[in-house]
Amino acid sequence: MNTTSEEVLWDRMIREQIEARGIRDPEVTRAMRTIPRSAFVPEGREAAAYDDAPLPIGFGQTISQPYMVALMTELLELTGTERALDVGTGSGYQAAILSQLAASVVSIERIPELAEQARSRLARLGIANVDIIVGDGTLGLNDSAGFDAIVVGAGSPEVPEPLVAQLLPGGRMVIPVGGDHVQTLTLIRRGYNDQVRTTTHGSCVFVPLVGVHGWRA
Repeated sequence: MNTTSEEVLWDRMIREQIEARGIRDPEVTRAMRTIPRSAFVPEGREAAAYDDAPLPIGFGQTISQPYMVALMTELLELTGTERALDVGTGSGYQAAILSQLAASVVSIERIPELAEQARSRLARLGIANVDIIVGDGTLGLNDSAGFDAIVVGAGSPEVPEPLVAQLLPGGRMVIPVGGDHVQTLTLIRRGYNDQVRTTTHGSCVFVPLVGVHGWRA
């Protein structure tokens, strides 16, 4: 795909899939105009990179639909100072978008081959504020720092308690919750008084979140 063709498709993706559907945060739009989705699809699938659909990336996983990435990112209300957790690295696209909007990102992937591919893609783009680790994303990260924002790129039968516990006061988590085929996009806010508030934002379809606090492999 030549540069001119990509620019046309990329711009159309932003205008028709993102802005026309109600994404209003200009920083989210900026991030999606900065990070080329074509860098995160398998070789030979670049022509489909800006389609209004998820795409397979191997190992039974997908890169999410552009609009869904934008919506989940917007719901996090990032200001640039946050420490963010990305559960389910996949191709690395969501982590790359977060890298433009948060101070630092930890991304957890259970499949080592995907984690290594994502590291290579981020390195080629010069993205240095994302740390990709291999592990069970439903457990989060076993440290004491916690996260201001958490995004889960796979559908879970319930909200994993370890992730809620790692959400800092004032923090937000976006996660698809429901069955293994259709879920409800769920936003969880942790108050400064430790209360947890949940709102829902429509139906969605994600691959299953596999782990101790998700679907079993």
